[in-house]
Amino acid sequence: MSDAAETELVHYGATGAVATLTLDSQHNRNALSRRLVTELFAGLERAEADDDVRVVLIRAEGRVFCSGADLSEATAGGMDEGARRIVELQRLIATMDKPVVTRLHGAVRAGGIGIVAASDIAIAAEEATFALTEVKLGLAAAIISLTVHHRMNPRAAALTTLGGEVFTGRDAAAYGLVTTAVAADELDAEVERVCASLATGAPQGLRESKRILNRDLVARIDAHGDEMAELSARLFASDAAREAMTAFLSRKK
Repeated sequence: MSDAAETELVHYGATGAVATLTLDSQHNRNALSRRLVTELFAGLERAEADDDVRVVLIRAEGRVFCSGADLSEATAGGMDEGARRIVELQRLIATMDKPVVTRLHGAVRAGGIGIVAASDIAIAAEEATFALTEVKLGLAAAIISLTVHHRMNPRAAALTTLGGEVFTGRDAAAYGLVTTAVAADELDAEVERVCASLATGAPQGLRESKRILNRDLVARIDAHGDEMAELSARLFASDAAREAMTAFLSRKK
């Protein structure tokens, strides 16, 4: 195996009509580092260009699906470019011709929830945990509000965004964030079943149906993406957030 293959953060594989992108950056809990986001972009674009692929599955290795923004990068270099790239990532997921499914286990935090909300179908283990933790660090769920607030009912969005509290996969389904929640030992079978069902769709039917479904979501991203990226970058650069992030990273060491 080459050094590049050993160190890649997003693995690509295709079986039949399903392309699978696996986040594997366990040293930072699958955080949305610049490199991981770049590799995820590349994997999504590869799947989009493959005529044999009809469904894209995003999953993760390790105990955490995604821990959100890479705070070590944010404290060192700011989030100006990073915030815009995560907006673009959500838009790419929403505008791809092929349905995107997320398989959710373990912890899903902050920016990682934007991937969940941008995807067309999200299947979670009932025991998976979610939290919009930005408020605890003097930040706001700004860039991911573009997709999260499109999916979640308003009362649930207010509770989880303002409180930053942890909620379960079962809660996430009730809130509208995920499609369904199943027992952990049934997760893989349910994901496989849903992907197989989606793969029976004709490419043109999938493409046009997805465009109709996501029309309002894409319009929301296009209308407010720049504003939310600027707000996010400004908050990450603030003294209050930098102090909170530094303290958080110190506790993690």
